[in-house]
Amino acid sequence: MTRPTGNPRFRAARLAAGYQTQQALVDALAGRGIHIGLRQARRYEADNPPLPQPDVRQALVDLLGRPLDELGFNVPPGSGPQVTGSLLAPVNRGPLHTPNAPQPATAGADFLAVTRAHRRLYWTVAPATLHPAVAAHATLGGQLLDATTGRTRQTLAAALAESYLLAGRIEFFDLREPARASDTWVRALQAAGEADDALLGSAVLAHMAFIPGWAGRREAATERMVAARTYARRAQAPGYFVAWLDAVEAECATLCGDTRTALNLIAHGETVVDDTATPTPEWMDWFSGIRLAAFKGNTQLKAGHLPQARETLLSVLDGLTADDDKQRTVILGDLGAVEAAAGRPEAAAAYALRALELLEVHWYATGLERVREVRRALGPWEHEQYVRDLDDRLYGWGAVVSALAC
Repeated sequence: MTRPTGNPRFRAARLAAGYQTQQALVDALAGRGIHIGLRQARRYEADNPPLPQPDVRQALVDLLGRPLDELGFNVPPGSGPQVTGSLLAPVNRGPLHTPNAPQPATAGADFLAVTRAHRRLYWTVAPATLHPAVAAHATLGGQLLDATTGRTRQTLAAALAESYLLAGRIEFFDLREPARASDTWVRALQAAGEADDALLGSAVLAHMAFIPGWAGRREAATERMVAARTYARRAQAPGYFVAWLDAVEAECATLCGDTRTALNLIAHGETVVDDTATPTPEWMDWFSGIRLAAFKGNTQLKAGHLPQARETLLSVLDGLTADDDKQRTVILGDLGAVEAAAGRPEAAAAYALRALELLEVHWYATGLERVREVRRALGPWEHEQYVRDLDDRLYGWGAVVSALAC
């Protein structure tokens, strides 16, 4: 297996910055008074890209948010701007830098074995504990990448993309650090490009859509979903994967106030989620038919379809497995929000308390945010004893320390 042609690092950074085509980047540069032409932009994404002129260098760093050597250019010392070391092979900050010796054919499989272990541990290990190990593992992979060739390099690059994807998931969903997750997912996308793995690239791009989606920036989220679906088509993604893309886009639409579109997307996902004719990649362990129903229940809640939301979420709660406690906190929070909206505050507080009990064992920032949403909805009943009991648990030592520790 030969190394993918072109400059996947530049291409990934362009997509991550929101420029879906090379022409869009050319136009953005022109808006800054920098005129390079489409032919030159194509050269930046080709093998052995030429080092841009100094004024173009600064503009590219500003627009793409990455130093030059993270864009795939061979940057001589002092050629800046802000050269901070290669993304996939970070600079050794110690007094000596010793290049890695060529790695054996087993290096890719060995690195992947640890990536798989981290993936399994995500569901049970505290995020603040697991994240440093995942990040350090990704740093190791980046340092080893240029010491491998052929199929070994491709295997290692794909596993590196998975590691960065997992690190970003922890940062975004568990630690609620979207800016940090955005940077990490750019690295994941670049590694997926090195592996020439379009399906993995699609998964990273869809995760990146959550960042503007959760911030209510619908257009930016849609652009990333268009890119994700393009890569999915290129990879001939199975229906199961397409259903997850529908769910991600539905959540972004819901958070931007368009529940009608969201429900239509989920309805489409329900028609393809059971299509398993093409095997689903093992790294996609965050989605199932139950998880699709969880997205649906939240959208029904936001749409004001309370009886339907209650029925859907109760079914999801019954269908979760024993190691789904993170997702369970989210479902309990949504059920609490359903009951608060239905004028049943005591039942709402009871669901929120159950979620908090789980959060003290399996911390999940997204789950805590759902509990907080329930508490805000219980404002009219804040003097009732069951709400005060909720406050005692919500602002107890355990919950407060966990929130600060993450």
